[in-house]
Amino acid sequence: MSTPDAAVVARGVTVRRGPHLALDDVSATVPRGSITGLLGPSGCGKSTLMRAIVGTQSHVDGTLTVLGLPAGVRALRSRVGYVTQAASVYADLTVRENITYFARLQGNSSGVDDALAAVDLTGVARQRAANLSGGQLRRVSIASALVGAPELLILDEPTVGLDPVLRADLWQRFRRLADDGTTLLVSSHVMDEADHCDGLILLRDGRLVATTTADEMRVRTGCSSLDAAFLDLITHGGDAA
Repeated sequence: MSTPDAAVVARGVTVRRGPHLALDDVSATVPRGSITGLLGPSGCGKSTLMRAIVGTQSHVDGTLTVLGLPAGVRALRSRVGYVTQAASVYADLTVRENITYFARLQGNSSGVDDALAAVDLTGVARQRAANLSGGQLRRVSIASALVGAPELLILDEPTVGLDPVLRADLWQRFRRLADDGTTLLVSSHVMDEADHCDGLILLRDGRLVATTTADEMRVRTGCSSLDAAFLDLITHGGDAA
């Protein structure tokens, strides 16, 4: 079941790998035009849920709709951008050549300059990817997803390993994208990043702990630290409604 103001609606989503439940009856909604944080410890099921939304995860039970359609259908391929943890970059090509390649795959070669500018890569557009820093490579991957002007952008741990300055800059750019109407689902295991998000989906051991906001977490637990608030929710039980 989908709603007009929801980009993603998950109802009872379960993914089993042998005897292990990677996701256990997860229900949550990602509103359109927002930044939703998918937070929790490493191995809690964040990447599995993202792959399910994109349509690349097998053995998914439950109901999962994306932009009003069943997750993974062909009609969503040009409407959903996905950035994995590992940089999706061809080292022997320049930054511009990388983004142009992905633009041609999506039939939108006119969007290359906009994608470069969106993540501040215009100044290094002629450099080979092999010569870039880790943070710049992450930006190339994001630009490659942006070049198709997706309605929904899914980012799996986009700031992992980056210094605080680069992390802050990326979050500012994510906010501008959301302000322009793009829906972002961003995973992280760093609880402090919750403050950059409009809403939060908190996972632990494949289960939904809560759907909430950073401010609601603080008020509900009485903890000023988001790490402490998350631990409190785990200890005393999260309201997953």
